[in-house]
Amino acid sequence: MRLRLEFTTEPFDLDEAPRHALVAREVVQTADLDAVDVGPFGNTAEGSVDQVVAVVGDVLRRSLDAGATRVSLQVNVIGEGGR
Repeated sequence: MRLRLEFTTEPFDLDEAPRHALVAREVVQTADLDAVDVGPFGNTAEGSVDQVVAVVGDVLRRSLDAGATRVSLQVNVIGEGGR
């Protein structure tokens, strides 16, 4: 099964990306995922169930440790195949 993760961290800062946002982006950009897209208002990543579930845990732990007060995320099934 393939999954797509979409997430944002808060609080927002329109002048520069806060530390928690940079940390969360680093997690997905360095993870073993099939596709990653980072943006100013949200991030997406795609991969197998095992890949995405592992990344969700890392994003939550590391962004909260870096000062996030809220992490909003959504995970969708986007296809079959792979584990």
